[in-house]
Amino acid sequence: MKHDFLPMSVGEMTKRGWTQPDFVYVIGDAYVDHPSFGPAIISRLLEKEGFKVAIIAQPDWKKDLSVAVFGRPRLGFLVCAGNMDSMVNHYTSARKRRHQDAYTPGGVYGKRPDYATIVYGNMIRRVYPDVPVIIGGIEASLRRLGHYDYWSDKVRRSVLIESSADLLLYGMGEKQVLEAARLLDTGVPVSEIRHVRGSVYRTHRLDEEDLKGAVTLPPFEKIRADKRAYAESFYTQYLNTDPFSGKKLIEQYGAKMFVVQNPPAYPLTEAEMDAVYDLPYMRTWHPSYDAAGGIPALAEVKFSLVSCRGCFGGCSFCALTFHQGRIIQARSHASILKEAELLTKDPDFKGYIHDVGGPTANFRQPACKKQLTKGACPNRQCLFPKPCPNLTADHKDYIRLLRSVRQLPGVKKVFIRSGIRFDYLLADKDQTFIRELCKYHVSGQLKVAPEHISDRVLACLGKPENAVYEKFRRKYEQTNRQLKLKQFLVPYLMSSHPGSHLEDAVKLAEYVRDLGYMPEQVQDFYPTPSTLSTCMYYTGLDPRTMRPVYVPKSPEEKAMQRALIQYRDPKNYALVRKALLSCGREDLIGFDKKCLIRPYQAKKEQTHAKKDHRTGRKRSKAR
Repeated sequence: MKHDFLPMSVGEMTKRGWTQPDFVYVIGDAYVDHPSFGPAIISRLLEKEGFKVAIIAQPDWKKDLSVAVFGRPRLGFLVCAGNMDSMVNHYTSARKRRHQDAYTPGGVYGKRPDYATIVYGNMIRRVYPDVPVIIGGIEASLRRLGHYDYWSDKVRRSVLIESSADLLLYGMGEKQVLEAARLLDTGVPVSEIRHVRGSVYRTHRLDEEDLKGAVTLPPFEKIRADKRAYAESFYTQYLNTDPFSGKKLIEQYGAKMFVVQNPPAYPLTEAEMDAVYDLPYMRTWHPSYDAAGGIPALAEVKFSLVSCRGCFGGCSFCALTFHQGRIIQARSHASILKEAELLTKDPDFKGYIHDVGGPTANFRQPACKKQLTKGACPNRQCLFPKPCPNLTADHKDYIRLLRSVRQLPGVKKVFIRSGIRFDYLLADKDQTFIRELCKYHVSGQLKVAPEHISDRVLACLGKPENAVYEKFRRKYEQTNRQLKLKQFLVPYLMSSHPGSHLEDAVKLAEYVRDLGYMPEQVQDFYPTPSTLSTCMYYTGLDPRTMRPVYVPKSPEEKAMQRALIQYRDPKNYALVRKALLSCGREDLIGFDKKCLIRPYQAKKEQTHAKKDHRTGRKRSKAR
């Protein structure tokens, strides 16, 4: 049979000559057969190994039988909530429902349930009580042990227990799913699959093998009742996220239930990474979605190239340490160029490659040679608070790659849109990269993420002190002047992160004032599962030091911190004024050029503006 999408219906399965799939893959996203979508990678890997995989995308969670479309699979069900945690997909940082879902046909909201992994797992268990259920993906990965859940504002049990699944595969999952599938295929019961790296299992009794080399975490009941115990447990997990040094972890639930996390899977080699991206993807959404206008999320990645995975940046608010890990895994130039050539043949390709990167675009090799054999240091960061003396800061390989991609026939421009780590860029003594970045890979503006300007807040964020960003800003401006280019730097800023007092938010507003424009993109801190920042938010403690951390939690203070960054917006006037008065910063209310807002009376006069009937615009009485 010619290369095609994996079956989403019995009719499509029958065309392949199948009577029963080996695995049924239940996913919370629409089915997009593209390597930027996790389920596509996992299903194509299993297909390459000879397994028959059928897809049930976004089943009706109100009808259990919607997971029975293909009947009973030979080996088991796979479950993934999608490319995002379902709660992040559904709600803003203010816990308000979003209006669109980019991973659903036509962007329609409401095609998946909250806590999708839990819902799908229990649906399957009710219909097929004795069929193996294996969960994975970002939602399962970051909720694999007891965790604080922002949306319910409580500590929840491992998603492995709540979903009634048999096995959880955390991380990116390629090695784990193939090993588990082979074991099931040889007749090993799922209850006996206990030694796969990157997996989590549950048991009613611990034997000698379970306990061998294991670290016992505080029981779930204790971390639910004691925030300090939660912080200690979380940091133990954080210190065991490396595949070379990580230990087995055991978390007890009640008197007779244990959740056991095996050490992480080893990183993929270059050849293994290449093999993943060389699989026969259709590179688009399933044609059944055409009538709805397709899947909006594909537009962001369709003409982008994944160069690497993993990140040693160590930002406190990022979950990559728990999911992809800190060791960089990179594809070969040949693999990336082969995919780039595929892009140029797409009828919709206009000559622009939108990105060549990963979690951090300019990371193309491990932070140091030691990481290849001994892993990342458990209790030290590569870049924070200062670059490690052993750091290999070198952009030569990335420069060669970018040069090769932009020289391909049909390629007009190659952009870099995934994050640039500016402290790593500055640590490289050879400044060729910043020159080529400005000359070839920026279109008018470069977006970077200093996040804040207060060193007190930056320390909690795990980001370099503000002086480092200022040094990069000057270097960027100088380079553009030399190249006679008019290009701007757009900083991503975050409000209300743990450690940020209202006074820090005022400092950030003053910085924005001096920039001369109001940032359009401001992220209010979002406590997502399995990040250091979320642990700080919940416990009020920095788990790295166990010292207290100030946490802005009241809706009013969070609103004030956000409003200060966008103080020019008239809608924010009352909040900005209240924040300034609360901080004793009346000096920033007035008519001086350093002031953020005008006095209240002046604001009141502006509200009496008349409408100019000739232009349709408002005209103030006060001149």
